[in-house]
Amino acid sequence: MTSPAPGRLAKPESSVPLLMWHGGGMTGANWENTPDGRLGWQMFFLRAGFDTYVSDAVERGRASWAPYPQVYSEPPYFRTAKEAWEETFRFGPAQSWNADPAKRHSHPGSRFPADHFENFLCQSVPRWGCNNLATQRAYDALLQRFQGGSILLTHSQGGNFGLTAALRAPDRVRAVISLEPSGAPDPIREDAHVLKDVPHLFLWGDYLDQHSFWVESRPASERWRGALEQAGCDVTWIELPALGIIGNTHALMSDDNSDIIAGLVLDWLRKYA
Repeated sequence: MTSPAPGRLAKPESSVPLLMWHGGGMTGANWENTPDGRLGWQMFFLRAGFDTYVSDAVERGRASWAPYPQVYSEPPYFRTAKEAWEETFRFGPAQSWNADPAKRHSHPGSRFPADHFENFLCQSVPRWGCNNLATQRAYDALLQRFQGGSILLTHSQGGNFGLTAALRAPDRVRAVISLEPSGAPDPIREDAHVLKDVPHLFLWGDYLDQHSFWVESRPASERWRGALEQAGCDVTWIELPALGIIGNTHALMSDDNSDIIAGLVLDWLRKYA
């Protein structure tokens, strides 16, 4: 993993920085700008008074990658545009993808700027299935660099890394924000009680029950939420449709109402940072 790209303020309002961890097959560019050219969440939270650190995890973006089989034990694999559109990011229902933009269609009411899907793909990179341990170790080491603590803001695959990093260094984590985590610690194997003083926010978009990837993966987060609550942790679980905010995809920081979603996160953060 590369050293994170910092956004530093002369006089930050928050006493601790915000560490921004991307999802699987993506890079830190997700936080820097949106596919339709708007400023991303890094600038949003800088303007809100937070120092920000955007990381590229092992094998991603500025961190680069190592050759197979000399270094990595497995070859890379690639998320297809169809998979991203119809399944992982929930831009459209089954059979809605087409290589011709004029023939593809989104979910009704989708907030993702579909005309800029190709720009979104430019933020995508290959993945390796063998580097989770190396990535976790890198994130764990990163936390140790912030002796005064930090706030974790994670997305998708980054969610499990963040939840696990907090478990291993609860004294270094002020709060954990998980945007649609695709995995979570197993409460049978991990003791959530060590996190009883670390508030957690989980935030979810729309269309989750229409896509098998999320039907199968979200229960892990639900189980971990239950374990945290049982341990006495302050947990906030937000489902945007329940607030009347409909149409959000898995790309919450890219949807056309991304600043509204960031505002919800900021309102929650101001209670703790």
